[in-house]
Amino acid sequence: MQSPLILPLTARGLTLETAGGKGTNLSTLIQQGFPVPPGFVVTTAAYNAYVAANTLDLEITRLVQTAPLDDPVALEEISRTIRLRFDASELAPDLSYSLLEMYGKLGRPPVAVRSSATVEDLPDLSFAGQQDTFLNVVGDQALLDAMVRCWSSLWTARAISYRIRHGVAQRDLALAVVVQ
Repeated sequence: MQSPLILPLTARGLTLETAGGKGTNLSTLIQQGFPVPPGFVVTTAAYNAYVAANTLDLEITRLVQTAPLDDPVALEEISRTIRLRFDASELAPDLSYSLLEMYGKLGRPPVAVRSSATVEDLPDLSFAGQQDTFLNVVGDQALLDAMVRCWSSLWTARAISYRIRHGVAQRDLALAVVVQ
């Protein structure tokens, strides 16, 4: 069974694997009755579909395997190359439609577009600030662009380096996006 690409934060059963750390924690807070601004999560399945459809996985693997920890300039270049590929890739029409439909259900207000990685909020590592968040995002195209930029922020030089230094496998990483 394929995972839904976009789920409300009120959905039960969101996990680190599907909604990332932030998405899972926000959903848990909602389930426990805490006031959380309304929103939804673009799941890791959407990230994985985007990466696969645009064959980004092969290039990411190739580039990250050559990442030299002791050369910040080379890490920045690797990151720039990966992020440019994300920017140049195409969103599937069904994902764009679903995202904009959920945004419409919120009333198309200014939103925060927040990265929610599968490797954040781990018991022994802190990835705080490793990926991007965009505030006061207004409009359909701005939302689509911010989502892709969140996805690509999984591949900043700082995030790549941190994962390598701490032995976190670069393969099979994914990032969900929380929109509130």
